[in-house]
Amino acid sequence: MTESQYCVAGFFFSLSLPDGQDADRLLPSFRPFLCEKKPQEESIFQLTVLSEAGPETASASTLLDRTLNDIGYTSLYAFSGGYQVSISPWPEGPQHILQADRDFTQATATILWTDPYAGHVLSSMLRIVFSQAILNREAVSIHASAVYTDGMGYLFLGKSGTGKSTHAALWTSVFPHCELLNDDNPTLRLQDGQVLVYGTPWSGKTPCYKNRHFPVGGIVRLKQAPANRFHSHQDTEAFIDLLPGCSAIRQDSHLYGQLCDTLIQIATRVPVGMLECRPDREAAQLCHHEINRINQSY
Repeated sequence: MTESQYCVAGFFFSLSLPDGQDADRLLPSFRPFLCEKKPQEESIFQLTVLSEAGPETASASTLLDRTLNDIGYTSLYAFSGGYQVSISPWPEGPQHILQADRDFTQATATILWTDPYAGHVLSSMLRIVFSQAILNREAVSIHASAVYTDGMGYLFLGKSGTGKSTHAALWTSVFPHCELLNDDNPTLRLQDGQVLVYGTPWSGKTPCYKNRHFPVGGIVRLKQAPANRFHSHQDTEAFIDLLPGCSAIRQDSHLYGQLCDTLIQIATRVPVGMLECRPDREAAQLCHHEINRINQSY
């Protein structure tokens, strides 16, 4: 086995691959997050990819969810020792298998290396384990586009197709020195009373893999509309804006409770709002102005 160490959002984790499999080739987006030396800090999880076929879905397992997403047909099961995720390129097709304990500190996987998308599957498995493991550490993986300017990070949330990437691109074109941090799955983390946004190896279809972080200046949920209007949200409304985009197993009361506790703290520390918008420069300017106005009152 060959072991690699990574650091994402300040969290260390390790990956062990069978001999003959090259992590650098399989995971090019992870290169900025690779640790050259074994870190002194304890890893939050270890993922070991088995060299031989692992166990099939246990007969006592319970199907929790089945979806079609960017990694294929994915099924989530709960069993007595933890969770299992199966990923298949088509219904009833060959399966890649991930198993993890209840806290997602130890995970094993079986990957079909003949699959041309094996590297993408491995990256997705790491994202799944990472997003659950950090919930116990006041951090969340969130589906958003994130930019940074003037030393602050800003996140844009919304359903797929809402225009998150478009709005982020408007910011980078309208405001000098504004750059994209991540276009799909940044991480939010509470540290020393601050909310920080981190770049990650998971950026959707946009190759943006920056190992950087910034204090959060604002989080905005986007909604397509014929006119640009900004609505500042607090308390319950702010929580509702944040929750849908976060990764957590909703059926796990502990992990889901940790997510909710962290989001409540985030919602009280940074401006949160709803932007009804068109895909134009005026929307970016209005959003920036309103977020800065709220920040001045904090």
